[in-house]
Amino acid sequence: MQRFVYADNAGTTALSKTALDAMMPYLTEFYGNPSSIYSIGRKSKTAIENSRLKIATAIGAKTEEIYFTGGGSEADNWAIRSVAEKLSKKGRHIISTVIEHHAVLHTLRALEKQGYEVTYLPVNALGQISLDDLKNAIRDDTILITIIMANNEIGTILPIAEISKIAKERGILFHTDAVQAVGHIPIDVSELGVDLLSLAAHKFRGPKGVGALFVKKGIFLPALLTGGGQEKGRRAGTENVAGIVGMAAALEEAAANMDENVKKVTAMRDRLIEGLLKIPFSQLTGDPVNRLPGTASFVFECIEGESLVLALDSKGICASSGSACSSASLDPSHVLLAIGLKHEVAHGSLRLTINEDNTDEDIDYILAELPPIIARLRDMSPLWEDKLNGKY
Repeated sequence: MQRFVYADNAGTTALSKTALDAMMPYLTEFYGNPSSIYSIGRKSKTAIENSRLKIATAIGAKTEEIYFTGGGSEADNWAIRSVAEKLSKKGRHIISTVIEHHAVLHTLRALEKQGYEVTYLPVNALGQISLDDLKNAIRDDTILITIIMANNEIGTILPIAEISKIAKERGILFHTDAVQAVGHIPIDVSELGVDLLSLAAHKFRGPKGVGALFVKKGIFLPALLTGGGQEKGRRAGTENVAGIVGMAAALEEAAANMDENVKKVTAMRDRLIEGLLKIPFSQLTGDPVNRLPGTASFVFECIEGESLVLALDSKGICASSGSACSSASLDPSHVLLAIGLKHEVAHGSLRLTINEDNTDEDIDYILAELPPIIARLRDMSPLWEDKLNGKY
């Protein structure tokens, strides 16, 4: 009997029962507008503030430092655009990396059209930046450093605390997109020293369409959305009460089980990596040590990633490719090119991302099904024969 294996948890996660149960009363019984003064409105408002406390506690923040958003992309946009607007008279230079999520990269591209300058730091073959490159890139007019905490494609975890220290020494605000990291590795914003941090609920078994931005106390950001006075006037719009409650419940659960989950998921990930690297002409992408517990990302030569994902789907395995299969571009992932892979190799990418919902039997099934799929796809590829004959 064919199994169903979900191995695209970096794309989104299944809603946990804990989160769903917490949400249900605010979808049915306590549906009042949190800005209302009658009882079911007050219930909603109380639920929001309780959730703010839970999220703050999970990442080592103060309750007044948590602002709710519609997701990680909105949090990234708000942080970057608002700092740029606020400090435009001081300078118009921003530092980032070439491996950021598109929520950051596209925001920076938009700012460049408005006259801002952006330095995109290169990365090495593991997806790590050079701290010396960062120091050398800082200018007198640098107003923001925005660097991803853990890359969404290859799983590399960057040295956020060290980056933060460099930023602080130069008096520069530091934002990190922690969407892939929150709920999966221990995070304490006070220890990291970050000024702004983005997160999204659906990456840690919370609902889609809700996220948060940590804004360090003392930093006042202009509002991205204007309208009502929600979120202390900084983020207008009637709050997604059920979503906020579900996010808080999911993150609280993830934090409580962090050690156990990391141990379990890392063991499954390592077994997956060990097994798949036995496939000829395969390569692990990303940092083999400093990587997210659940991310196993590869390239397989003489394979098209999209064909591989579709073939896995026919076997009940959900995975993703790093190549641009959903866009008009024929270029592979910008992240894979940034770590030095050739175009033809980067096209054969596969990202398998697991979490605590996965089992050892899931790993067994992937290890059994993936090698013959790759063999079959290679047999159909004219490049494979050239590869075997030394012509490719």
